[in-house]
Amino acid sequence: MKINRRDFFKFTGGAVTGAAISGVGVQTVSKIVHAIEEPEFPATGPERWVPSICQQCHGGCGILVRIIGDRAVKIEGNPLYPVNRGTLCPRGQAGLQVLYDPDRIKGPMKRTGQRGSGPWQEIGWDEALSIVSNKLLELRKEGNPHTLAIVSGDSNGLMATLIKRFLDAFGSPNFLRASNDSGETEVVTMLTHGISHPLGYDLEKANYILSFGSGFIEGWGSPVRTMRAYGVLRQGRTTGRAKIVQIESRLSTTGAKSDEWVPVHPNTEGAFALGLAYVIISERLYNREFVERHTHGFEDWTDEEGRAHTGFKNLVLKEYSLNTVSKITGVPVETILKLGREFATTRKSLAILGHGGNVNYTKLYDDMAIHSLNALVGSIDTEGGVIIQRDVPLSELPEVKRDEISEKGREMARIDGARTEKFPFAASLTHNLSDAIMNDKPYPVKALFIYRSNPLFIIPEPPGEFEEALNKVPFIVSFSSFMDDTTSLVSDLVLPDHTYLERWQEDLGSPTLEFSVCGLRQPVVKPLYRTMHTGDVIISIAKRLGGSVGDSFPWDNFEEVLKERLKGLYEAKRGSIIGTAFEEKWGKMLERVGWWSPTYRSFEELWKQLVEKGGWWDPFYYYGDWDRMFQTPSKKFEFYSQVLSKKLEELAGEGSADESREKLLTQWGVEARGDKVFLPHYEPVNGTGDEKAYPLFLYPYEPLALLGGDGANQPFLQEIVGGHVLEEWGSWVEINPETAKELGISNGDMVKVCGASPKGSLVLKAKLYPGAMPHVVNVPVGLGHEAYGRWARGIGVNVHRIIVKRVDPLSGKLNWAATRVRIEKVYS
Repeated sequence: MKINRRDFFKFTGGAVTGAAISGVGVQTVSKIVHAIEEPEFPATGPERWVPSICQQCHGGCGILVRIIGDRAVKIEGNPLYPVNRGTLCPRGQAGLQVLYDPDRIKGPMKRTGQRGSGPWQEIGWDEALSIVSNKLLELRKEGNPHTLAIVSGDSNGLMATLIKRFLDAFGSPNFLRASNDSGETEVVTMLTHGISHPLGYDLEKANYILSFGSGFIEGWGSPVRTMRAYGVLRQGRTTGRAKIVQIESRLSTTGAKSDEWVPVHPNTEGAFALGLAYVIISERLYNREFVERHTHGFEDWTDEEGRAHTGFKNLVLKEYSLNTVSKITGVPVETILKLGREFATTRKSLAILGHGGNVNYTKLYDDMAIHSLNALVGSIDTEGGVIIQRDVPLSELPEVKRDEISEKGREMARIDGARTEKFPFAASLTHNLSDAIMNDKPYPVKALFIYRSNPLFIIPEPPGEFEEALNKVPFIVSFSSFMDDTTSLVSDLVLPDHTYLERWQEDLGSPTLEFSVCGLRQPVVKPLYRTMHTGDVIISIAKRLGGSVGDSFPWDNFEEVLKERLKGLYEAKRGSIIGTAFEEKWGKMLERVGWWSPTYRSFEELWKQLVEKGGWWDPFYYYGDWDRMFQTPSKKFEFYSQVLSKKLEELAGEGSADESREKLLTQWGVEARGDKVFLPHYEPVNGTGDEKAYPLFLYPYEPLALLGGDGANQPFLQEIVGGHVLEEWGSWVEINPETAKELGISNGDMVKVCGASPKGSLVLKAKLYPGAMPHVVNVPVGLGHEAYGRWARGIGVNVHRIIVKRVDPLSGKLNWAATRVRIEKVYS
């Protein structure tokens, strides 16, 4: 069937008039018509369904793609895949618009004019790979391999492994991951569990959930899986309906679907958690058996050298009374008291944290305070509680080969300051890239590769500042499939990747899952254009460089590496190919009694079944595995973090003079002193700017349609971006109706949002929204691109341009709710 503009209007008749009356403008209807005009479907041809894995976000849902002839025509959920069990969110359904985007980059290109102005020249792959390898050979010849940095949107999985391996062999320490996403809770687990692993949650079995801004219904963790969990919590189990409480400074979809929304002042989530802890401790409602057997630092204690230390219990009782916490958070005492009692007295209670995507509103100490609630009630490594996902048993790749040049380069400091004295636990600080480049500290960046990321768009910087910094880098390569902001404005060379529907890759799922899973992303159609898998590009470049770099990449292509990596699934002698609910129960029963009955007898058979069904998983989780769960010095959950204490002592030097410790704490911006530094506590965050001149807090949030800053180039997602306020194809600011009345602003007025810094202002539409707190305004993230194709360019505003960078030194996370603004009416 062919649909064109003429047919569309013939079918709809007076649709334009009706749409205008309903609030959908003619411009929007025109965009819809333009969006659905695709190449003609093949009239004939064989039909088949090909399993793969969605890559529209980091959730890792299994999909089935309907193919007619050589064309993909529909995407549905894979009913066998344990993450989503056949269901799919709107982003997954829109995936064909990625494959058939008319603005896709069709082959390698090099810039022939000035950056930001074009023009571009199409070139062959041999020339493109020669340009890159020659530039990298120059860096190694100069003894400067460390001046290469790679910003990657993949921080886990084989592609991240290959990129890190290339940097390791080449001689650079500069792997920068582009977002908070999977690593958001890793520092919390390091300080309290002694392991660097994101927290997982056994949601379906929980009876009471305190969600601290997680937004788990609309895009946190694995969105479809958490939406399915929500259905189970509401009506899908025999144990009764669970209670969900959302603690957040904006009424999100999760808040609206919860039993209770608790609006708290921005940056006070940790204080609220400590208020709940006060109720639980003062009324002796905590799980004494768990606290006594599996925690350290709850009571006052004395170390091996005879020094007395304050425990979490006394700190909470002394400093976080109900009246104190109520004053900090704006939450009534009665509410804190009620929720604290409910949480502690309901079996299988769970406190969840983590925002995902590219936004974060809590500090490390807030996260520690929130997670401490799980320890208080014994909801760690138990049904309905916090879990740590078992690793997928992948094979290790051969050891990297290094020469003298790479050894010296790897010893150089990172350009972003991660793992240094200033940012001791941060794994990556991409938001420090601009300052590092501008100041040539610790050294100049001479080459920058950008993979699956658009840093020029997502990193909070005033207009033009980050672009100015990137223009100092002599050589920038983008692997984007689309001419996004970074690719268009600052890149010198584009080596376009396949889309996710044209490539091989494994997907390890979200670390928030209670089971381990490995999905197989496979090409559902042949590549439409002259694109190349970035994994193949890396292997080809390594071979061109030769020497130890080339020796570290003995494979011919990415598929070969992938198969070698996945051999570990066969060798592990556990888990199974995904299957029906009956097969799942049968596998669990066998594993529970120590048996393993695979459907494959060799790796070749396993690979064939992966291709046919879409993935492998291990559904069985062993609760109470304390040796795996706690690897702290005490081998317990640590309210008092000895990991943090030892790190401070190590950095302060021998003798740990008070002066050295004081200097470090000041550098970290930590107000607390003494034992409080190592315990969960509340650290105030003052918003930027004078409160009288800038009375409102800016609260940026990610709609599901644009999660992670992606999706704006897909018209179907632009249509649903703001359904709750009846907005699409543009940005808006949500204002509390009473606040709007005070400012003389009506629904639909154009207003200017002015930041309390030289960062400028944004002009956008005002939407009166009761879910906005009186002193907080909300703006969606993901719009306002300067490039990224016809569906994204010039649509809405980029809120990143007025956000003030506030970095938590210990975790390296950006705090997105620290910007004060004022609002001025522009016109009605």
